[in-house]
Amino acid sequence: MKAERTRSQERILKLLKSLNKAISAQDIYVELRNRNQSVGLATVYRALEALKLEGVVQVRTLASGESLYSSVQQDKHHLTCLQCGRSIAINQCPVHDLETQLHQAHQFKIFYHTLEFFGLCNQCQMAQATGVGAE
Repeated sequence: MKAERTRSQERILKLLKSLNKAISAQDIYVELRNRNQSVGLATVYRALEALKLEGVVQVRTLASGESLYSSVQQDKHHLTCLQCGRSIAINQCPVHDLETQLHQAHQFKIFYHTLEFFGLCNQCQMAQATGVGAE
């Protein structure tokens, strides 16, 4: 039997769905305070972990180590520049068939997947070639 969500979990999930973008735990904490729905930062982290294990929130860890949370709406795929941190969403998904195969072969319940490529964006490549710092 699935446990009932706490009020904090419901608030966080509602916030993530309304924002429709990935956001850090600290930003969730600040946004809830701005909306007069204060919860402690530790509570935000606990709620995010529970929602992640329920399969309704996904986490994406950037090259900097920062974790961004979003509601699970569709699989996310990105090209991320290691120099400037710019992240470009890509819409193609070469792993949907693999996901189905893994689910069938291992009876593994997959909530979502992410696919991320790390490298240098065009601007950073050009800056590197000319020896000028990129922004």
